[in-house]
Amino acid sequence: MENRERDGYVLTDDPSRVDVDLVHHWLSEESYWAAGRSHELVSRSVSGSLPYAVLAGEQQVAFARVVTDGATFAWICDVFVDKQHRGQGLGTWLVDSIVEDLTGRGILRFLLATKDAHEVYRRSGFAPLEGPDRFMEIDHRPTRNAILGRS
Repeated sequence: MENRERDGYVLTDDPSRVDVDLVHHWLSEESYWAAGRSHELVSRSVSGSLPYAVLAGEQQVAFARVVTDGATFAWICDVFVDKQHRGQGLGTWLVDSIVEDLTGRGILRFLLATKDAHEVYRRSGFAPLEGPDRFMEIDHRPTRNAILGRS
């Protein structure tokens, strides 16, 4: 994907532009789904995925990564917009751009999970999972209860 520009922001899929230290802070300190995630784990997850970053100048202000086989399926995860830059449509722009980029590569099925941003993702074309009874999981994450909204 070529860099995209909008209202002074630049969206890129260049892994060298991702500030892993900042992403670690956001995920481990400010997100409910990755609270306490180690720096090493964040670093490995970024390097094993397709990362996308939104920049204001040289400062990263948003992040998402995609886990994909590169052919049939993509899971968009760890979507995060810095608090100071929320409310400007950056999350929607980021997700829309990811879907457009990967659809252009032939990927036709996307999945993501959210506890509280359903309306944001509906604007990008996402809908509740059809046939959720077909999916099974093993989930040993320590944040599982927080993710599911349980205490």
